[in-house]
Amino acid sequence: MPALSLKWHANFVFGKINSKNYIMANATKLLGALLIGAAAGATLGVLFAPDKGSNTRKKIKSKSDELIDQLSDKIDEAKDAISTLREKAMGTAENLKNKVKDTVEEEAEMHSRKARSTANAHAH
Repeated sequence: MPALSLKWHANFVFGKINSKNYIMANATKLLGALLIGAAAGATLGVLFAPDKGSNTRKKIKSKSDELIDQLSDKIDEAKDAISTLREKAMGTAENLKNKVKDTVEEEAEMHSRKARSTANAHAH
């Protein structure tokens, strides 16, 4: 029975990790789409605003630099989040590995005791 609960625990833990990865991937896609939309909107707003060409180019450069800085910050945040998630996953995997090892050792010991007990019973 311990093996069954261990299997359930493994599915539960790795299911949680996979769902976090799924959420992280979707959040990253959403963030990327929002930034692209913001960049396109800012560029179109500057292009259609009546102004001299040199001023328009300056505004576009300024907005581009601003968006690049924001995107860079978001990428750094995503890297940190992924690193944290990876560390948690590695810790969880290590704990699970140790539980499996302990359970296998306990099961092996229990079967060994039963075999010795059966052998002793037949010997007497």
